[in-house]
Amino acid sequence: MRVLAVVAAVSLAVAAPAAGAPSLASSGCPLFPADNVWHAEVSRLPVHPRSGAYLASMGTGAGIHADFGSGTWEGGPIGIPYTVVPAGQARVPVRFGYAGESDPGPYPIPPDAPVEGGPDAAGDRHVLVVQAGSCRLYELFDAHRDGGGWRAGSGAVWDLRANRLRPAGWTSADAAGLPILAGLVRYEEVARGRIDHAIRVTVDRSQASYLWPARHQAGQGGASLPPMGLRLRLKAGVDIGGFPGQARVILQAMRTYGLVVADNGSSGFIGGVPDERWDNDALHQLGRVTLADFEAVDTAPLRISGASAAFRGAPRAAPARPATTRRARPAPALLPGVGRRSFMPEPRFPPASAEAIPAAGPALNPGPAAARTDGQQGSGSPALLPQILAVVLGLVAAAALALRQVALRTRGRHPPAGRHATGGRHARTGTAPGQDQTTPAPPDPRQVPPEPGRAGSRRL
Repeated sequence: MRVLAVVAAVSLAVAAPAAGAPSLASSGCPLFPADNVWHAEVSRLPVHPRSGAYLASMGTGAGIHADFGSGTWEGGPIGIPYTVVPAGQARVPVRFGYAGESDPGPYPIPPDAPVEGGPDAAGDRHVLVVQAGSCRLYELFDAHRDGGGWRAGSGAVWDLRANRLRPAGWTSADAAGLPILAGLVRYEEVARGRIDHAIRVTVDRSQASYLWPARHQAGQGGASLPPMGLRLRLKAGVDIGGFPGQARVILQAMRTYGLVVADNGSSGFIGGVPDERWDNDALHQLGRVTLADFEAVDTAPLRISGASAAFRGAPRAAPARPATTRRARPAPALLPGVGRRSFMPEPRFPPASAEAIPAAGPALNPGPAAARTDGQQGSGSPALLPQILAVVLGLVAAAALALRQVALRTRGRHPPAGRHATGGRHARTGTAPGQDQTTPAPPDPRQVPPEPGRAGSRRL
């Protein structure tokens, strides 16, 4: 019975349609690098000098509206959808109305790619496609099927692994010349409890200029109007504790990463991906927060280059430390009457927390007895048997030395010439002028000489 139940459950899971939007993780691609300005925290940035004027022109009484959700509105999904296609997706031609500011085709857009608002929509009709393998993002504005391909107002291609911006003055599928997908709220990230990027927002009227990282404007003039690319931040004093879970995660992102003015439309409308798992009632609660609860911030301190979306102060991932080979310990000076092969330094055993199993490769390769290959923590060690033999040989050598020295003292003999003869030539304080250096005084055989520093172990 259990087997039948499992088979039935698997059959239902396979037969049932997948709920919600595609997962970006299924493409194996990042949503731009970690040092991309979309991922820049703005909670500590200074307030923009024109913040008050910008917010007033937008309408401080306007509530935040989630322009996405579950279900349909006027026959189409609520939000801006996207799709993920395989690396081998066929490319088709695309004709552009603004070809001079569009990346030329062909684009790997399938004939059934979802369109914003549905196939019969009369709005912006965005089409967003992520291609696995190449990790390219293809975005169209005002997209329509055209024979075996598509026609659109404008189009842009983005490398999701790079920070390259569009040429200055160029539009994209968005008025600000920015990628759309980077600023959309996706259910998968809200479900995990954290959005790690800024959110796209529209304003009723905008200034005829733009701020980095935007590359294009679509404004009507007026210095008091917000420019494209302006970053807005939810004020720290706004209490978000009483909001539903989905709304609270979105509000926290507005406080940490902010909103980016990306297009003209209704003020305070934020972008997101339609998904049947959205709780529309919870998203509607965002309207309790108005634009009066925001402030514009100055992103100039983040800018490194006008042509790059990389931001100053981005956390750097610690570089992987390759395995390094530790130098062999230098043998101490020879003791009187003791051959080089009879002296073995005291072995060092790794701490209890270190890896006990050495790497397979170095263990099979012949090499000097004192050389060993470090692992990631620099705690590699030779096999235990050679270490035990070294201890035994060291004890035997020490015993033989003691017996030999006793015999020498008993017989009244002196050490061999050239070892420790008295006089200025071999004094410990230095070498007499014009003379060769002598062997230094022998170290205490109970002490192991300090180990030289390991290359590659310093953190940058």
